[in-house]
Amino acid sequence: METSSIALDGPAGAGKSTLARRAAKHFGLIYVDTGALYRCVGLYALRNNIASKDEAGVIRLLPEIKIEMFYDGNGIQQMLLCGENVTESIRLPEASAYASDVSAMPPVRAFLLSMQREMAAKYDVIMDGRDIGTVILPNAGLKIFLTADLEMRAKRRYYELVGKNIDTTLESVRMDMRIRDKNDSERAVAPLRAAHDAITLDTTSLDLDESFFALSKLIAGRFDV
Repeated sequence: METSSIALDGPAGAGKSTLARRAAKHFGLIYVDTGALYRCVGLYALRNNIASKDEAGVIRLLPEIKIEMFYDGNGIQQMLLCGENVTESIRLPEASAYASDVSAMPPVRAFLLSMQREMAAKYDVIMDGRDIGTVILPNAGLKIFLTADLEMRAKRRYYELVGKNIDTTLESVRMDMRIRDKNDSERAVAPLRAAHDAITLDTTSLDLDESFFALSKLIAGRFDV
């Protein structure tokens, strides 16, 4: 590859994580779910009874937070928060809401920035998040903005949570996602938006296999692999 990094940005529920994991396995890349890093910070704040918008409170916690990533036998990214595997816990709706709020805090973004860039420097990566192509990896070899309409994204997330036996409703998921979209796109620091040189891929009318085919075609075409 001309460069070793692929930036995959987009709103919650667009399918970034699922498609990035599959693409990583197919093309022999390391998958980095950057949203999981913010979720870990949010979960730590939640567990320590710090309000999600209490920036001073969250900042006080940062020196205590130790986040590690590793990959299990199936190549799935696992998240350790201060030694505890929180891979499932960070996907709960409360953690998602906290992640959206703490990700708007400049000190939190600075705290995690070096970790993300170090991984891209060390490995051939496909990295997904909200500001990968605009802030984290502005020189990525390929930038893709993955999106879908709100209703489709809410349905996908709802069925994902139900599949994990998490008690929720479609309306609740839709409402949480609408709030997160607003927070992510309107935050003052690194708002969610497509990089000027990103390729937009809308998966609203595509199923998983069709979405993966479209993504793979972009990767193969860009890097001639």
